Amino acid sequence: MPPRRSEKYKLPVPLPEGKVLDDTEGKQWMLGKMIGSGGFGLIYLAFPANKPDKDARHVVKVEYQENGPLFSELKFYQRAAKKDYIKNWIELKQLDYLGIPLFYGSGITEFKGRSYRFMVMERLGIDLQKISDQNGTFKKSTVLQLGIRVLDVLEYIHENEYVHGDIKAANLLLGYRNPDRVYLADYGLCYRYCPNGNHKQYQENPRKGHNGTIEFTSLDAHKGVALSRRSDLETLGYCLLRCLCGGLPWERSLRDPAAVQAAKASLLDELPESVLKWAPSRSSCREIAQYLVCAHSLAYDEKPNYQMLKKILNPGEITLGPLEFSTGGQSVNVRTPDNQKVVSRKAATKQVNQMQNRSIEKNIHSERSAESCLTGRKVQKEEPPTGLLNSETAQEEEKSQISPYLLLLEFFRPSIDESTRRRQKYCESQEILNEISSPQQSSCIYFPNSFYEPYQDSTSPDIFNNSRSSSWDTSTSTTGMEVTDFTLSEETKADVYYYGFIILFLLTLVCLALYFL
Repeated sequence: MPPRRSEKYKLPVPLPEGKVLDDTEGKQWMLGKMIGSGGFGLIYLAFPANKPDKDARHVVKVEYQENGPLFSELKFYQRAAKKDYIKNWIELKQLDYLGIPLFYGSGITEFKGRSYRFMVMERLGIDLQKISDQNGTFKKSTVLQLGIRVLDVLEYIHENEYVHGDIKAANLLLGYRNPDRVYLADYGLCYRYCPNGNHKQYQENPRKGHNGTIEFTSLDAHKGVALSRRSDLETLGYCLLRCLCGGLPWERSLRDPAAVQAAKASLLDELPESVLKWAPSRSSCREIAQYLVCAHSLAYDEKPNYQMLKKILNPGEITLGPLEFSTGGQSVNVRTPDNQKVVSRKAATKQVNQMQNRSIEKNIHSERSAESCLTGRKVQKEEPPTGLLNSETAQEEEKSQISPYLLLLEFFRPSIDESTRRRQKYCESQEILNEISSPQQSSCIYFPNSFYEPYQDSTSPDIFNNSRSSSWDTSTSTTGMEVTDFTLSEETKADVYYYGFIILFLLTLVCLALYFL
C-alpha cells in the first residue's frame, strides 16, 4: 500500500555517517556524508559495506517511510526502469546511453524510533540549475542537444506507462564520471498515466490545480488534469526556453499561480510569434517554437511522434557530441536588415481566420452527421414510412426518444472541442511559420540555416525550406531532395478516425438499446 499523501512532507532527522543499511536483497550499504536535501528527503554518499571506496559511486536517498515521493520513485524503478529493461531499450533504439540513473537497491531502516525508506542509486554530478546560476544561458547547440537527450528518456518512460511530471534544470544532472552525458533524475512525482494500457480520462479538477514546479508545470497541471505525455513535452519546452533565453515571461508572477497559468496560455495561443519575440537579440528560438507548436497540438491521450520532435531540434541530423556549457564561442544571430520589416500580422490573421472557419464548418458537419445517424435509426423504427414529423407533439416524442444518446454525445463534446481547438491552433501556427519562411514575401524575419553553422547571409530567402527542414515542412532542399508535406493528410486522417470512432461507439449503444427494448 502506498503511504498517504500529505500536504507537506517532513524532512527526516539526518542519519549518522557510517550507519550500515541492509537492502531487501541482503546487500549492505554504508552511509557517507550527506551531500544534499530536497523537499522530501536527504541524499548521502554510499559505499558497499564490504568494499569501502574513497570515491563513492553510489548515493542513498532517504525519507520517512510514511512520505510518498520516494515510494513513487521506487515503484517506477521496480515496474519500468530495471537495468535489463534499460539495456534492452538502448540496444533496440541504437542509443549510446539512456539518461536514467541506475537503481541498485532499496529497503527500510530504523533510527531513533522512526522508520526510514531508502533507495540506492547511481551517483550523478552537478545539476544544470547550478551551472546556469554560475554561467548564465547555454549555447543553442547545447540546449537543443539537451532536448534530444531528454526526449530519449521521455520516449522510454512514456512507453512504460509513466510520465515524469517535474522536468526542470535542477532535475537534469550531468554524469559523475562522464560529464558529457545528461540524466533526468528524481521520479518522486512521476505518474502512471496509462495503467495496464488504459489511458486516464481528461477531467479538470481545480482542487488539484497548479501542482508541480510552478515555473515549468503544464497547462493541464494548472487545471488539475491528470498528467499525460503532452504535459511532459510542454514542460520540457519551457525548460529549454529558459536555458536558452535565461528566463521565462511569467517569472515575475510565480507567487500567483493563476497569473502564471494565464501567461502560459497566452504564450501557447500566440505561437510561434510569442517564442520568437522572447528570444534574445543574439539567438534564435525557431526550433523551440516549432517544438512547442507540435507539442501543444497534441490531443490529451495522443502518442507523440518522438522522432519528428528530435528532427525539429536537430534538423540537420548532426551526430550528437559532447555537451558544452560555456556561453562563449560561436552564436547564432537573428538579424533583420534595415530595409526590411517583420511580416505583417494582418495578412497572417486573415489566412488563419479563413482556415478556422473552414475547420469549424467541417466539425459542425461531422457532429450533425453523428446526431443525424442516431435520429435516423430511431425514426426508422417508430415513424410511418411516409411523411415527416411536422407536428409539435411528434417532435417532442422524437426528442424524448433520442435524448439519452444526444446526452451521451454532449458528454464527449468537450473532448471533441479540445481536440479540434488544438488541431486548429496547429494549423494556425504552421500558417504563420510558413508565411515567415516563405521566399515570396518581401518583408520577413530571416534565420540562419542551422544552429550548428555560423550565420552567412541575412538576405537569403531559404530559411525554413532548406535541406534541414523539419519533417512537417514542404520544401525542396538545395541538393534537390524533396520533403513531402503530410500535415493535411495526417489531420484529415485524425478527423476520420476520431469522429468515426465516436459514431461507431454511439451506434453500438443504439443497437444494444434497441435489442434490449
